[in-house]
Amino acid sequence: MALSGRKREIESLNRLLASGEAEFLALYGRRRIGKTFLIREHFKTRLCFELTGTKDATLPEQLANFHHALAQCSRKRREVPGSWQEAFQQLSEHLQTLRGQGKRVIFLDELPWLAGPRSRFLPALDHFWNSELSKDPRNILVVCGSAASWMIAKVIDEKGGLHNRITARLKLEPFTLGESARFLASRKVKLTPYDQLVLAMVMGGVPHYLKEAQPGNSAAQIIDRCCFSDTGLLRDEFDRLYASLFDHSERHVALVRELARHPQGLTRSDLTTAYGTGGRLTQTLRELEEAGFVSTQDPFEKKKKDTIYRLADEYSLFYLRWIEGRRQSGAGTFLKKIQSPGWRAWSGYALESLAHKHIRQIKQALGIAEVDTEHGSWVHRPDDIWPEGAQIDLLLDRADNTVNLFELKFSQGPFTITKDYAGHLRRKLETFKGVTGTRKNVFLTFLTTHGVTENAYATELVHQSLTTDSLFSEGL
Repeated sequence: MALSGRKREIESLNRLLASGEAEFLALYGRRRIGKTFLIREHFKTRLCFELTGTKDATLPEQLANFHHALAQCSRKRREVPGSWQEAFQQLSEHLQTLRGQGKRVIFLDELPWLAGPRSRFLPALDHFWNSELSKDPRNILVVCGSAASWMIAKVIDEKGGLHNRITARLKLEPFTLGESARFLASRKVKLTPYDQLVLAMVMGGVPHYLKEAQPGNSAAQIIDRCCFSDTGLLRDEFDRLYASLFDHSERHVALVRELARHPQGLTRSDLTTAYGTGGRLTQTLRELEEAGFVSTQDPFEKKKKDTIYRLADEYSLFYLRWIEGRRQSGAGTFLKKIQSPGWRAWSGYALESLAHKHIRQIKQALGIAEVDTEHGSWVHRPDDIWPEGAQIDLLLDRADNTVNLFELKFSQGPFTITKDYAGHLRRKLETFKGVTGTRKNVFLTFLTTHGVTENAYATELVHQSLTTDSLFSEGL
């Protein structure tokens, strides 16, 4: 299957191919995101050596795997190397036999597993690059890993060793909604934008998960099979996901569970109260953020010092709410859930998560693509001065003296503002303006699946109305 999406990433890889110097690329991104497929597919005619680390393998086992990989591309018979220094010397001898002037790619996948404790892998790789690979402009060395925090700490930001060797870095992100749509279309999966949103609320933009979609199935059928059948890919993915990425993953899972209970996010103070202070909490949050499971936002106008942490992984949110600990499973399980009030309430939170990841597309739809902005959410808890609480799902703070306050509504038809809801919106706007004391324009903006019904309340209160179709655009 050819590459779908990944336009920005392909442009980055093409720059390496066009370079007149040796290149050293560090590629990272969460499990199942398509890192290996990207490199194999884009560089398939250029790959001259590939080695994949094995989780929890001993040094002799990793070296035996290296020996086998080298034997696949070299006719010379060699002994199994006794160290990584010897292994890279053998690889150097093989590369010297290759002819031609075009770029050639050496691909080391799952680097954190290759570089086990006391393996001496990283010093040997550093020497191999510095003494051999960097001297030949034909070489592109690609190192890849799913453990983002390890890749950043040990390869990209490491003060010694490989830090000064890296010439390019690339983080592979989940697909946007537009990229997911093209990916599904390439696999002959034809779903309405509404059904694609439902699918994204469960799978996010993870290509390996989206591959479970079959032509002729609705989103509910796909989710039924993947999440609720005994053999479904996503039935037990949660535990494997975090264990494969983090050492002592129980700390990461505990924070993910806490954030899942608070979809609007928690401040650092909230998390400190629950989990204590110190470097361990800081490190765990940083590792979750680097891996894309947690996002951070600053409060409006930074009047509060606490950053807000939100769980950003759609699958984790869905698993903890709808799969874990549920007795009901099998065919039709999700078809029943999707009609429930619980799903309708939860889907609003899921849409909020997706909206925060598609700010570029929202700005484009608003006609402010070139305006500097910051986004976040806003919550006011009742106090003596402003006794009514208020919450803003998504806030866009713009450099042109304007703030967009978003109401996000996921429904099967147009959303209608009733008399009671109009009163709620008026009070929310009044509270926001009063509590923040902002002097900026404040525009109430709706983002809905099928638009807002035109009535007197909509005319009075809604400054702009977008549909979720706008989230599928390319953005800028």
